[in-house]
Amino acid sequence: MQVTETISEGLSREYQITITREDLDERLMNHLESIKGQVRMNGFRPGKVPVPFLKKTYGKAMMGDIIQEAMNEGTQKAINDNELRPALQPKVEMDGEIEPVVEGSEDLSFKVAVEVMPDFEITDLAKLELDRPVAEVSDEDLDEMLNRLAEQNRSYTERGEKEKAKDGDALQIDFIGRVDGEEFEGGKGEDIRLTIGTNQFIPGFEDQLVGTKKGDEKTIKVTFPEDYGAEHLAGKKAEFDVTVHSISAPDDISVDDALAEKLGLESLDKLRETLSGQIGEDYKSVSRARLKRNMLDRLDELHDFELPPGMVESEFDQIWHQVQQQPEEEKEDKPEEELKAEYRTIAERRVRLGLLLAEVGRKNNITVSQEEINRAIAERARQYPGQESQIFQFYQQNQAAMAEIRAPLFEDKVVDFVSELATINDVSVGRDELMKDPDEEEAEVEKKAASKKKAKTTAKKKAAPKAKKASDEAE
Repeated sequence: MQVTETISEGLSREYQITITREDLDERLMNHLESIKGQVRMNGFRPGKVPVPFLKKTYGKAMMGDIIQEAMNEGTQKAINDNELRPALQPKVEMDGEIEPVVEGSEDLSFKVAVEVMPDFEITDLAKLELDRPVAEVSDEDLDEMLNRLAEQNRSYTERGEKEKAKDGDALQIDFIGRVDGEEFEGGKGEDIRLTIGTNQFIPGFEDQLVGTKKGDEKTIKVTFPEDYGAEHLAGKKAEFDVTVHSISAPDDISVDDALAEKLGLESLDKLRETLSGQIGEDYKSVSRARLKRNMLDRLDELHDFELPPGMVESEFDQIWHQVQQQPEEEKEDKPEEELKAEYRTIAERRVRLGLLLAEVGRKNNITVSQEEINRAIAERARQYPGQESQIFQFYQQNQAAMAEIRAPLFEDKVVDFVSELATINDVSVGRDELMKDPDEEEAEVEKKAASKKKAKTTAKKKAAPKAKKASDEAE
């Protein structure tokens, strides 16, 4: 087997690999020798079929597997001998036609293209200084939560026979919906509880129930929204025949021991204590997420190294696919090329950070145990009662899905490791500041960081010729 490096540029490597037809023939003969004891053929005693006869009979059919095995071996040899760390699965391309190789008239010749992991120095993590926003649970937070719980557990008192329904009342109704005079699937309901003003139904439906009385029958006319989930109903006019069985008025809410008892606790003080703990844990979780975002942003600022083009392209394709799937009203009003450039810099940032975290983990022996993975799968399986065994089986048989479980666990362990080394400054903020939409903020952070990185790289490129010129003049 001959392995020759033909390309070594940046992170790209390419190797020309040749395996002679004699080598392939020897591999085939050895394989046939190893299986001849299992072959049964008329005219021969068990295990006594001559190998040349087996070759003539089965050789061509088996040569495909021999060639594939040889190509895998050659690819691995190129990687091992050159101590490569592939960033992606190597691309293998055969030279010429395979038929002459199968027939044994030509050598096997193929190319292996590999993108390798970049070499880079990790900044001194102990010198990192990061801000972590934190918020205390205030009395206002607790009061708001208690009032919300009281609202959710509000009791209702049935109105009198002649009393009319008002906004906020709870009605028990039957309804039958029709479009163009025909009933439609999902348009019928019996003994349905509807609270006026909660916007549970199509816009305009609830408003027309204001003023009805117990026992009333009323035809309500509405129009389905243009973006309604069922396409065959979107934008259509509909009529609903509604029968009102009962009307109940909301009682005043009360935040007291009775509310706590209704929720399974002995007193209001105990309820406040429990809620304070729950809100506090939520705040801690958000604080950790914010610290992680600050950490990633800072690490991205401190590192600039060449990225495997294939990894960037793959990440960009995923991002762009998600962008294309967005509803038209949510898409950014920018030229496509400008958007693509913007999202490509985001893809580069994500790849850079992924490689960086992976390298921190590798150099510090950070791993995710099978037990940790199993716990994560079990937690996910609990979301599907009765299907737990199928969920476990799915992950056991699907390596890509297993990797999706492992990746965030590994990332969190690396983030925790970096947090222990870095200096963390807790910054007190209000609840609203802490609870900003993380998805919107993350997208904004990525865009700013990516633009900053791109500007920095462009500046370097522009400065390079001047530096060279100054050097030439010095000579």
